[in-house]
Amino acid sequence: MMKIYLGADHNGFEYKQQIADFLRRSGHEIIDSGDAALEPGDDFPQFAGKVAHGILTDNDQQARGILICGSGQGMCMAANRFKGIRASLCWNLAEAHSSRNDDNGNVLCLSAKQLDMPTTQAIITTWLETPFAAADRYVRRLKQLDELT
Repeated sequence: MMKIYLGADHNGFEYKQQIADFLRRSGHEIIDSGDAALEPGDDFPQFAGKVAHGILTDNDQQARGILICGSGQGMCMAANRFKGIRASLCWNLAEAHSSRNDDNGNVLCLSAKQLDMPTTQAIITTWLETPFAAADRYVRRLKQLDELT
């Protein structure tokens, strides 16, 4: 299926475990980018960095990432600091679809505090199964993103 880098801070640690189980049952390869144990004082940027670095250095061009923190906002901000990462904070199926279809998102950011697991699983499934439409306007916009400094 797909290689997925998975990372979470203390707010998303338990959620990450449940998501990893869900993804493995769905046949995906999971690379756990931490944290390895619940550490109440950890900080989200390190895990966003590990996931982004993993995707950017992986030979598998289809590799993706999922990041979880309390709101999802911090992970999204941190991941988008890396050129070549297109992280999206998704709260519903429409956003998950748009993230992939329009923007070829490669990192999905989720809120551990605001989303229940059935909704999270539906968002993940939609995000993983939606292909990039590659319409001329989408390709043009992604090229423009890559040229930003």
